[in-house]
Amino acid sequence: MPPDPRRGATRAITSLQNERVKLIRSLEMRKVRRETGLFVAEGASVLVTARDAGWVPKMLVFLAGSAQAGVHRALLDWAESAGAECLEVSAAVLGKLAAKDNPQTMLGVFEQRWVSEPEAAIVAGDAVWLALEAVRDPGNLGTIVRTVDAVGAGGVILVGTCVDPYSRECVRATMGSIFDVAMVRMVPERFRAWAATWRGDIVGTRLAAREDFRKASYRAPTLLLMGSEGPGLSPELAAICSRLVKIPMAGRLDSLNLAVAAALVLYEIRKEQLRV
Repeated sequence: MPPDPRRGATRAITSLQNERVKLIRSLEMRKVRRETGLFVAEGASVLVTARDAGWVPKMLVFLAGSAQAGVHRALLDWAESAGAECLEVSAAVLGKLAAKDNPQTMLGVFEQRWVSEPEAAIVAGDAVWLALEAVRDPGNLGTIVRTVDAVGAGGVILVGTCVDPYSRECVRATMGSIFDVAMVRMVPERFRAWAATWRGDIVGTRLAAREDFRKASYRAPTLLLMGSEGPGLSPELAAICSRLVKIPMAGRLDSLNLAVAAALVLYEIRKEQLRV
């Protein structure tokens, strides 16, 4: 039987000077990720999530001898069948490609997926979307993406200059949810014009707000808008909100970590749709 032309080739690599190794290492830099449209995801469990969500890697890298059986073998078969370039690398090479803390024995290189904003005028009646203005911390963004996945929200809109959701730290913090959550990016001017056609509530979180987020009656579909760590929501975007809410504090702090705050408000908005 002739070989399947769609099936990827597996080859062994032991040199750090290999061009593929250099490319993967360079994806640590945002500039290279932007130019190539690629990113790295590490770990078998994350790659299983990618596979189940219908993604296909451009390259699959694994430690020599680690894909003989089990989930690693299944992932290698999946990647080969999909036509991915599969690289069996030495421990020395993998040590330069994988994260330094808790390194994995398998990683994939994928094409980024950015989607267009949903049509605000016809978005589903019970939809919830989260817009983040100028978020800067990759760990926060990754955790928020994971929470958006958990509550079944529509997706994440990044407004203005934000951290790259496809950075290694952010992807890792999503625990695979980067493959299940729609990612949109918009400049502030375009976002304001788009939000003007939103049919439901545009909810902003702000320290100066007077309404308790737990007592609000949110009008669906709901667009939740949160500002960056530190400065919070800008006056320009606060002005387009139909309601501003806050999380009450009993201690001496006046604000929460952005990822924690996003989780609290998202779960409150989605509480009627969530069942144990």
